[in-house]
Amino acid sequence: MTGKVPLSFAAIIYGSLAVGTECGITMKALILIDVQKGFDNPYWGQRNNPQAEKNMALLLESFRNLKWPIIHVKHMSTEAQSPLRPGQAGNEFKDLTAPVGTEIIIEKQVNSAFIGTNLEELLKAKGWQSLVIAGLTTDHCVSTTTRMAGNLGFKTCVVADATATFNKIGYDGKEYPAELVHELALASLHNEFATVLTTAEVLLDSSAS
Repeated sequence: MTGKVPLSFAAIIYGSLAVGTECGITMKALILIDVQKGFDNPYWGQRNNPQAEKNMALLLESFRNLKWPIIHVKHMSTEAQSPLRPGQAGNEFKDLTAPVGTEIIIEKQVNSAFIGTNLEELLKAKGWQSLVIAGLTTDHCVSTTTRMAGNLGFKTCVVADATATFNKIGYDGKEYPAELVHELALASLHNEFATVLTTAEVLLDSSAS
């Protein structure tokens, strides 16, 4: 995103998380959506925010240190030409953000991580009501999952610079650059379905601890 989303947020001092007041300051579940090798394929077009995966890795490191829940969502495409189709390298998680240990993996076949999965039941059974969402892509699976999370009553944050998308061609043939698609998707989510934050707003500097 260009510029900073104006927010009033409470910071927890000394090595924890600082999150917008919409998400509270209690334990959260991190949901990483579709961070798969197939999105490195030129098939998708021109991408924005090449630093997204590094920011996702920072989130992962913090949540792991805090021993807070982490959920990795994997897209199991049913489209024959998709780089995310099962049985090929593109379906695999990217190395930088791959699950470790007992971190939860949810497999989906549509845009929303809540459709055709047990994600909602899992979150409610565990009492994980506050969510931090990042991943790929901003305007498709990140947006759809975030909208459903908000409608289902979860307190949700989306991390703007830990998401990314690709350029799009409109119904009239007009091309929309990836950064514009990204920004508009986040603008549509902010203060309606979720609070949009940057990684810097979510994570406190580790040197403060």
